[in-house]
Amino acid sequence: MPAITFIHSDGKSDRVEASDGESAMQAATRHGLDGILAECGGNAMCATCHVYVDDAWLARLPDIADDEDALLDGTASERRPNSRLSCQIHLTPVLDGLVLRLPERQV
Repeated sequence: MPAITFIHSDGKSDRVEASDGESAMQAATRHGLDGILAECGGNAMCATCHVYVDDAWLARLPDIADDEDALLDGTASERRPNSRLSCQIHLTPVLDGLVLRLPERQV
C-alpha cells in the first residue's frame, strides 16, 4: 500500500495509506483529510483537490493532461509549476512516500 504525506499550509502533516490504483484525492477523502474538498468527486471538473507536488516527486508522475492543465488555471490558490489535481494522481508502489502540499484554500 502506498503512503502519502499531506502537508497543510500551516505546516501540520497527515500520512495516509492508499490502495494501489486509488487516487490521492480518494485516499485523502476516505481518511477525512481537511484541505481536499473534491466537489466533483474526482471527475476532473472542479479543481477543488488542488495540491502542490513536492519537487522530489514531480518527475515520477505522468505528464499532465490538457483537461487537468486547463482546470489548474482556475484554482482558488496560486497555480505553481508543481500544481496538480490530486484526483489525477493514481497511486502505485513507485509513489510510496509521495509528499503533497495543500494550498491555503480550495474555493
